Formats: sequence, C-alpha cells, structure tokens
Amino acid sequence: MRSESYQFLKEMEETPSVSGFEQPVARIIRKRMKPFADEITTDVHGNVIAVLNPKGSPRVMLAGHMDQIGLMVRHIDDQGYIYFAPVGGIDASVLPGSRVTIHNKRGPVEGVIGRKPIHLMKDEERNKSKIDIQELWIDIGAPNKAAALEKVSIADPITYKLGLQKLGDDFITSPGLDNKVGAFVVMEALRIASEKKIKCALYAVATVQEEIGLRGARTSCFGIDPLVGIAADVTHATDNPGADKKQAGDIVMGRGAVIDLGANINPVLGELFIDTAQKKKIPYQIAAAPAATGTDANAIQISRAGVAAGLISIPNRYMHTQVEMCSLSDLEACAQLIAETVARIDSKTDFTPM
Repeated sequence: MRSESYQFLKEMEETPSVSGFEQPVARIIRKRMKPFADEITTDVHGNVIAVLNPKGSPRVMLAGHMDQIGLMVRHIDDQGYIYFAPVGGIDASVLPGSRVTIHNKRGPVEGVIGRKPIHLMKDEERNKSKIDIQELWIDIGAPNKAAALEKVSIADPITYKLGLQKLGDDFITSPGLDNKVGAFVVMEALRIASEKKIKCALYAVATVQEEIGLRGARTSCFGIDPLVGIAADVTHATDNPGADKKQAGDIVMGRGAVIDLGANINPVLGELFIDTAQKKKIPYQIAAAPAATGTDANAIQISRAGVAAGLISIPNRYMHTQVEMCSLSDLEACAQLIAETVARIDSKTDFTPM
C-alpha cells in the first residue's frame, strides 16, 4: 500500500467516530480528498460527499460508512463510577477489562471497564452465559461524582482505546475497522478514478450512522439520486477456528475483494464486477447474499424509484470487538475493483435486469 494511503487509513482508525459523533473523522476525509475531488460537501446529516466529474452521466454513488460502534455516558454515581449505554451492536461479553476513552469537549479521558471480580461472585453469577451491560461500569480514577463531572459529561461518546497495529506483512488490527476501512476504500477508489477519464459523475460518500440503522446512506442517496450505488463494507472472514463456512461461506483474508451476489445486488452490476476483476486480474471472492444485506447497499437499493446496487466487501475477523482484523492487500483490491468498474460505466450502460 502507498505510504500516504496507509497514513490516511491510520489517521482515520486512530480518530473517534462513534455513530452520531463522526465529525473528527469527517474532517480528516475532507482534507485528504481535496487534491482529488472536484467538489467536497457535507450535508446536514454529516455525510461527507466527494464528487468527481459532476457533469458526467450517469450519477454513480459509492458509500462507505465512517461511523463505528461505541458507548455513551448515561449515568455517574456518587462514587464517580460511570455507567453507559451501547451505541450499535455491542457484545457485552468482550467489555470487561477493556481500556476505553471518553471523548469530552474538554479533551479525551482514559478509563477502564470494570465488573465484580470472579472471586466475589456467587455460583449463579459465575455461571451466567450472558453479561448484563448494566452490571459494568467505567472507572476513570475519580474519587466522587463531582470530580468525575469535571472531566466527563452525560451523553459523551466512548470508544475502545484506539490504535492501528500491523500484524505480519499484510494484516492490521484496530477497533473500528468496521467500517472506516469501507470509507477508506471508496475514497481510494475516487482517488484512483481521478487518474482516469471517467464518463460518469462519481460521488464517494463517507456515510454516517450506519451502525444504528443505515441512516446516512438513506439521506445521502436520496439527495444524490444516483442510477448506480456501490457500498463498501466489511464481511465476516471464515478462515478462523470460530467460523462456520456452512453459515457464512468461504471467505479468506488476503484473498481479495468480496463480490456479493443476490437479491440486494443488481445482476448487471454484479456481472460487471466479476468481468472487471477477471479482465484487470484483480483478486476476488464471491459471497452469497440471499436477502437484504445489513449494509448501506440495502438502503441505497430501495431509495426513490430504486437504484442499481452493488456491494464490495472486505474480509474481517473478530467484528465488533477491540481487535478487528483486515488485510491491506484486500483493501487495495477493493478500491481498485470499484475504480476500474466505475471507469466502464457511461450513459449507454443499461442496468435493467433482463
């Protein structure tokens, strides 16, 4: 991966973007895309829209959501302990012992998530299969409520301790790869497309609030009104001992972009992805999507009178944990595949299924 592209990715991953609080990452994306886009706007919802060749036809929208799951300060007790609510799909079983950061307007506050030690639990507590998030708390070292309130406020967003780390030559691990890598991919795709003479009008959108209901994709797609919409998001890699390939398919990290096919995908666009990958020798995998996907492609497909939707997925291990993993070469393959496919779309391209 190009050094400047990796630094862009690293900066995104190490910047908080809990759903509804994406502004810090949005600023990074706007700055990065200035040399490559003809226009950059931010809508009232917070979606960042970078446009290339705005007078072209048809309009093609790329969507990668920049928000990440997180927590939110809900209550501070008299002893200064902080209780929290989930933002997005949090697995409470991975929370105890986590290092977290509370993002207050006055600056970040470090803390740890605590719970009753196993030594003090009754048998029925030890044998509980499900952790109740209300039984957990954050300790910031405050002696009382007043001291805690000097540092944090109700409704402050909370992330896992952020940081991007390389594992081996190709893999990376970080909280929030879901789905800042998707936002990275669509912006990289626009950067690559800026070096070509594309005929379509290309809108690369870093969407907001996907983790709480695909909300940014709905609003931005309605505003752009594209003929074609392509989402980039993570999917479950099944190359690990805890995965069931019979349930989620055979998806391998480092083996390339994942092209999803199924009801959520326009069949003409799906075949165009495959043909492009083969012609350009871009590594790819196929995934079955038998119903509506849980991605921005879902919202895009049914916007207005309907959009020719596509989904390019990035293999990801340990989704929605502190140690999500992806492959840098997969990210490059996804961006390249999207850019090369977009370059083949013009006003004569018919996406009507026949």
